[in-house]
Amino acid sequence: MIAFHRFLIGTAIIFCAVFAIWAIVAYRADGGVLPLVLGVTFALAGAGLGYYLKNLRRFLGR
Repeated sequence: MIAFHRFLIGTAIIFCAVFAIWAIVAYRADGGVLPLVLGVTFALAGAGLGYYLKNLRRFLGR
């Protein structure tokens, strides 16, 4: 079950990274505040998920 959880978190990290890159590219092309906010938010979410994945054993108490 933990292996599947790691897979899901890894997938979420990849999604966050790709979406953040897409949003920042959209910000650079068109401007506007929303793509910038989305890009930064998803980059932070991906970093947080990466930290969680790295320290999963500690979070699970094992």
